[in-house]
Amino acid sequence: MSKNNKQKENKSARGDFKIGRWFSRMFMGASKELSDSEIFAVEKLESPSKLAVKAFFRRKIAVVSLVVLIAMFILVFVGPLFLPMDVNFIDANQANIAPNMTMRKVPAGMKNNIASISGTSLFSVGVSEDNNIYLWGYPKNTLSKVDYSEIPEELKDGKTYMASAGNDHVIAISTSGKLIGWGVNSRGQYGYFKGNKDDPVIQCPVDLIENGVEDVTKVSQLIAGYQVSALVYDGKVYIWGNKNACLNMAEVDAGNYTKVKKIALTNYYAFLLMEDGTLECPGGMLRRETATSSSGEKVSIMSYLNGKKIADIATTNGCLAVLLESGEVLVQGASRYGENAIAEIPAGEKLVAISGGAFHFVGVTDGGHAYAWGSNDKGQLKDINGTECSAVYAGPYQTYLADSDGKLIKSSGLKGYPFGTDNLGRDTLTRIIHGGKMTMTIGAIAVIISSVIAIIVGCLSGYFGGWVDILLMRVTEIFSAIPFLPFAMMLSYVLTSRPISETTRIMIIMVILGLLSWTGLARMIRAQVLAEREKEFVTAAKAMGVKERIIAFRHILPNIISVIIVSMTLDFAGCLLTESSLSYLGFGVQQPRPTWGNMLNGANNSIVIQNYWWQWLFPAIFLAIATISINILGDTLRDVLDPKSSQEK
Repeated sequence: MSKNNKQKENKSARGDFKIGRWFSRMFMGASKELSDSEIFAVEKLESPSKLAVKAFFRRKIAVVSLVVLIAMFILVFVGPLFLPMDVNFIDANQANIAPNMTMRKVPAGMKNNIASISGTSLFSVGVSEDNNIYLWGYPKNTLSKVDYSEIPEELKDGKTYMASAGNDHVIAISTSGKLIGWGVNSRGQYGYFKGNKDDPVIQCPVDLIENGVEDVTKVSQLIAGYQVSALVYDGKVYIWGNKNACLNMAEVDAGNYTKVKKIALTNYYAFLLMEDGTLECPGGMLRRETATSSSGEKVSIMSYLNGKKIADIATTNGCLAVLLESGEVLVQGASRYGENAIAEIPAGEKLVAISGGAFHFVGVTDGGHAYAWGSNDKGQLKDINGTECSAVYAGPYQTYLADSDGKLIKSSGLKGYPFGTDNLGRDTLTRIIHGGKMTMTIGAIAVIISSVIAIIVGCLSGYFGGWVDILLMRVTEIFSAIPFLPFAMMLSYVLTSRPISETTRIMIIMVILGLLSWTGLARMIRAQVLAEREKEFVTAAKAMGVKERIIAFRHILPNIISVIIVSMTLDFAGCLLTESSLSYLGFGVQQPRPTWGNMLNGANNSIVIQNYWWQWLFPAIFLAIATISINILGDTLRDVLDPKSSQEK
């Protein structure tokens, strides 16, 4: 009974609701109620641009391509701010290094008991206090197939007393006194020289080869350079190797110098620090040379040193640093990287020892603080000045600081090259970033030039028709009949062979690419304008007296802008490839200014392809990724902006 009553109440309520709603519609209107009702809900209208954006972001490949392209643009246009590049930089010692990041990575077994560190441009060799030898960096010569990490068995397991790394060989003395070398030996760097007797080579003393040294504690120094080796034993200096690699080697060898404390080598000469604190340069190379003092004053080096005692000497590739017992420093030589800008030492301290890298010096004071000066392009001076330490070691592009127990406190400088180096020692990653900026800039400006020409020609031809259309289309056909790449090569060669600046040369290349790539877009615009000019909005504009040029460029052109955007996107990728092709063939941007194209120029050399794969692979990858991403982006835009295509196509 109660159930029937509830049903009657519900029907009565619904009837009352219908009557109330009827009166409401009669006096208040029904538009708001109907619009809020789910029954009469109208499908939400969206603009074509919103629909195109939604369709674009539904395509995962297109979104990935867009993200990759944006990241690449940020890399090549923002990256140069953080990775500056000297286009004229050349360092033959860093040439053809494969990708690696271990050039500053001191082995764990040596970090707490360093006895000595000797570095070359490719790798470093260290000896621990327990007479173990370690090697780190890039120890393989790709072309000669020499692997410097293959340490001789006589030196392993705590049998190394001293070791030194040269540019092409390593030399060491075992705890038993045996002199051992490995690596390249074409100029008698170690062991017996097997070449011609007339070659400019000084043979390593036979007694050292066969018997070594009698007492290793009397060995004060062992040093290796480029095709040169030297040993200071019981105050006597021995030097051997290629006389052309050390121009005063013959004088050092013939001088039979004794009471030598230290020998230092630049790329050209050998210098001797004697036990009495004097400096010797066999051959007299320093007699007329000047040097820069700590105060910045230019002085005649030999005259200034007269009567003064020297505490230490060190060399870079082209400079000699002389440390006096008073703490004053003199730097002589071709200072190209600030080697003569001697660090200012705080009052109350003075330098007591110095060491030299390729282009920088580092020293330690009597107060136990390190100070460095010279080149900092690899970060070898970063956070060094004022750091507490007891010993300093300078590799070519690294600085190592150790305490009195031989524990590594700090290291700075070059870690390596993630993309390797080219044949002139230039960082491939840096050149890819700067080269990408140049390639993309040329491509973008060329597309803008070609698009402006195509829009003007296409709109005028399609809208006016008649003799204007005939004339412009014949001109278009003439340009399209020109073989693009050969003509671009010839035109580039003719124009750029003249004595013009590099900037002007690049601008000419942009104009050439723009002038030769507009014909396809012009035809496409003409066809679209021919269709649009027959529509009613054009007729209405003419009836209102709107000028013809305004109708063509303000009314018709915006309706075909989607076609232009798609074409410009695809043409951008084409211009990137064309510029790269020209540069690859030697008709585009010239070295040393990088582009992705001229970085690939080495790929036509079989030696580079087989042995130095990183020099062409990484530029090719970047160029391929950029062009593929742009093409995917262009194809997707063409699909989503086409009103006749399916939204989910």
